[in-house]
Amino acid sequence: MLNFRLISEKRTILFFLILIVNIIYCAELNAQIGKKLTTVVLDPGHGGRDPGAIGKKCKEKDIALKIALKTGDYIKKNCPDVKVVYTRSTDVFVELEKRAKIAHENKADLFISIHCNAASSSAYGVETFVMGKHKNEANLEVAKKENASIMYEDDAESVYDGFDPNSPESYIMLNFFQNEFINSSLRFAECVQHQLVNRVGRKDRGVQQAGFLVLYKTAMPSVLVEVGFVSNPSEEKFLISEDGQTYIASALFRAFRDYKKEYEADNAIEGDVYEKIDTPQIIDAGKLVYKVQIETSSKKLANVSQRFKDLENVDYYEHNGQYKYTAGVFNTKKEANDYCKKVKAKGYKNAFVVSFKDGVRQ
Repeated sequence: MLNFRLISEKRTILFFLILIVNIIYCAELNAQIGKKLTTVVLDPGHGGRDPGAIGKKCKEKDIALKIALKTGDYIKKNCPDVKVVYTRSTDVFVELEKRAKIAHENKADLFISIHCNAASSSAYGVETFVMGKHKNEANLEVAKKENASIMYEDDAESVYDGFDPNSPESYIMLNFFQNEFINSSLRFAECVQHQLVNRVGRKDRGVQQAGFLVLYKTAMPSVLVEVGFVSNPSEEKFLISEDGQTYIASALFRAFRDYKKEYEADNAIEGDVYEKIDTPQIIDAGKLVYKVQIETSSKKLANVSQRFKDLENVDYYEHNGQYKYTAGVFNTKKEANDYCKKVKAKGYKNAFVVSFKDGVRQ
């Protein structure tokens, strides 16, 4: 019993040390991220001897591949300045670690892993994951299913340093790692969910976090998209249809297009304008001011007046190392709530009301 405990502790320590090395390794790759989004890696989940989730009429690997190829065609046609790279373009098995290596070798600016989910026959909807700590058992189960791909690999024990996709202890260690590009990953994930929900009409299961091996070594914004449940007969029918795959691929392309436009506006090479924003002071000192928060960024945004030209009284404040942008200034919370509804209708679906007193967020 004692020897087993020592072995387990050594394995845990080794895995933790490997994670530290990977964090340093990924940080060193930051230089590949430029001011324009020029390369995207599309990663169809599973493949070859790894079928992924299995429905009554389909396999996850086949749906993921078809959607990835369609998405790539949309990007190539509409964004000719972007290089599209696939981790696989046929029904072959590709190790999880190799998928991240393909992204690094091509100096990718964005990594999109495409998957299908499976649970009870009543479960349905879409969700987009970023690398992070799972907040519930459902997210952990999704990660376990996708990470189980390493069971099809020949040398998984040494490649993944003893990681066991079914062991809670492995995920505790994996949670120590959080992609440095978490904010950008979350932003792109929001773009994906917005398109799949509002343009394709899928049920919104939200943006989530969990420990995925395919994401944790990627040194660029990265997401894993679960485009639907093959275990749900109705959703499986949609996923295997030509129209369904086209709609989903089109949504992924539009999310990419919107994110690219936003990314390049934030990193404008020429004509960067960082305006001094003067917000009208309509409230007496010591009283609450209500505003609508519209966006959060890890760096100060350029060309704010153009970016938010459809909004009133745009301002920003700094909090926990983030730049948080707001619109409107109101005497009462009701007025702010009314304006928040208008802001959301303009496409800022994550907008919410915040209050300030003497310039300090309350």
